[in-house]
Amino acid sequence: MKKDIHPDYLSTTVTCACGNIMEMGSTKANIKIEICSKCHPFFTGKQKLIDTAGRIERFRKKYEKFQSK
Repeated sequence: MKKDIHPDYLSTTVTCACGNIMEMGSTKANIKIEICSKCHPFFTGKQKLIDTAGRIERFRKKYEKFQSK
């Protein structure tokens, strides 16, 4: 392995927006993330449905006639 070409590997803290703090190894110090395994819907089993501008209702209205057959 060549010397002086690799970045320094540090022990750092990763902080999630939900408040979860994890200790990891990285080349960056003090990483902040928006979502982690403690708050991600896939891992928690809770799904959040965000309906922006009534898109779901417009979709249902558009394909309503196909469901009635």
